[in-house]
Amino acid sequence: MKHAWMVAALSGLLTAASVVAAPVGAALERPAVMTKAAARSVLQGAARAGEGNNARLVAVGERGIVVLSDDQGQTWRQVPIPVSVGLTAVRFVDAQHGWAVGHGAVVLATQDGGQTWVKQLDGHQAAQLVLKAAQGSGDARAVGEAERLVADGADKPLLDLHFFDANRGIVIGAYNLAFVTEDGGKHWQPIQQRLDNPKALHLYTLRVRGQQVLIAGEQGLVLRSTDGGQSFQRLVTPYKGSFFTAELPGDQELVLAGLRGNVWRSVDGGANWAQIPVAVPVSFTASVLDASGQLWLANQAGMVFTGHAAELHPVAAKLPPLTGLLLQAKDRALGLSIAGVVPIVLTAPQGMPK
Repeated sequence: MKHAWMVAALSGLLTAASVVAAPVGAALERPAVMTKAAARSVLQGAARAGEGNNARLVAVGERGIVVLSDDQGQTWRQVPIPVSVGLTAVRFVDAQHGWAVGHGAVVLATQDGGQTWVKQLDGHQAAQLVLKAAQGSGDARAVGEAERLVADGADKPLLDLHFFDANRGIVIGAYNLAFVTEDGGKHWQPIQQRLDNPKALHLYTLRVRGQQVLIAGEQGLVLRSTDGGQSFQRLVTPYKGSFFTAELPGDQELVLAGLRGNVWRSVDGGANWAQIPVAVPVSFTASVLDASGQLWLANQAGMVFTGHAAELHPVAAKLPPLTGLLLQAKDRALGLSIAGVVPIVLTAPQGMPK
């Protein structure tokens, strides 16, 4: 697991690749500080609340910062949040209902498009849920691990999430943390027992396509479900470094990206893999699929790549180290970075139509 601490130490920033343990107990009870520089702070995740050109944009980041934009990213305003831990990801299922996750295993929810947020889960509650489930299983080893989780306190981050609808969702994070809800986050259930992850490796990224659920993480860990997350199969990949982001372009097509610029693709549900070459060996931290299914990737060198199948081309560079990516149009995007929200003009790569 040491690579994650190394990435954080070398880069001096928190990305999807970093899992930095720090005392967060007080921050779980302390509201985020309101600041005029919120949109220029370290931001980690962004989402649209709703569909279309008028959809609100919501971005989250360090110290519990949540900022909203109602003009497609031209201006941003901060909203109050009940915690001041770093937030790592945010997702919306419609214009009103959204969730964010972050350090201290926190889960926040909104029912008004991001204007107000409530805390649904934190690391103390999460540890007690894991302990209760372990005690019910009768597995002495699981009980011991859960007791250590309780003793550690709320120092484990959640790193990604997905909600199928306004009721059913999954959150994942460091040290194999994984929980599901069936009632919009009012109650949570640990699902570590469903995951073939005996070393409790970090779970960095989560993607869903229909009933297919893909989780990728530390040391080449890849877990795939074809029944909506009820059960998972561990996939064998040629690369044993960490994957920080992933996409599901097709029913049987999987794309993984992460450490040192590694990108791997399977077209048969993970049975076989081929590497997509990238000239710059810098870790990929974010990805997105556009409406046509084209892949876009952002890295820690402030570069954006795009392409289909076996070829990726750079389309933006000389940006701050990127932690997130939100496409706006064929030639425009918003990047999330250590400098906050940055507009990106996407140049047409050689060999691709403008």
